[in-house]
Amino acid sequence: MEISLSRLHFPVTALGPGKRIGIWTQGCRIRCKGCMSPDTWRPTQQRIAVKTLIAQLTLWLTEADGITISGGEPFDQPDALYTLLKTLRDHFSGDILVFSGYEYSTLKPMLQTMDGLIDALVSGPYQQDATQNLRLRGSDNQELHLLTPLGRQRYHTYHLLRDKTDRVLDFALDAQGRVFMAGIPEKGDMEQFRTLLMQEDHQIAQIKK
Repeated sequence: MEISLSRLHFPVTALGPGKRIGIWTQGCRIRCKGCMSPDTWRPTQQRIAVKTLIAQLTLWLTEADGITISGGEPFDQPDALYTLLKTLRDHFSGDILVFSGYEYSTLKPMLQTMDGLIDALVSGPYQQDATQNLRLRGSDNQELHLLTPLGRQRYHTYHLLRDKTDRVLDFALDAQGRVFMAGIPEKGDMEQFRTLLMQEDHQIAQIKK
């Protein structure tokens, strides 16, 4: 089984508790207005075998507290996502958090086949004009679902309001030397980031959607 992948990063500290492996899938049919990762929307032909991906993660798996899977839209590749989750469970004992732009009611049939593989799930589309007061949510319409005992243990405080400890973003370089941001940005953060890069004479890529 192969999966369309955008990027990997470790450690990620702004998308769940502890030091985390970040896995971003490539391709998204939802395309929320104001999305922080429009570069992950467009499907590509570049795919990687799940077993090859797990081999690449081996060293990180021994150090990570958890794994966060985002995108793109992970559930646009349900069979590949299932294979990835199942294989991770065979190699990793930490928690797995997944972000999806689909409503929970839409995801329920797929989640039934993934029972026990996802500890916590954030569901619902990002709404640019909605308030942003809840932890782990880009907009307050999104819902946090704790699906396993480990999920309830590790994420029970994430139903609370955001505080200053949540206002943290990770910045990293991908394999092509491009800067990307991981985390839940505040309203206006992306525009400030873009302005800062331009002031420092960095090139802003034009994204094909």
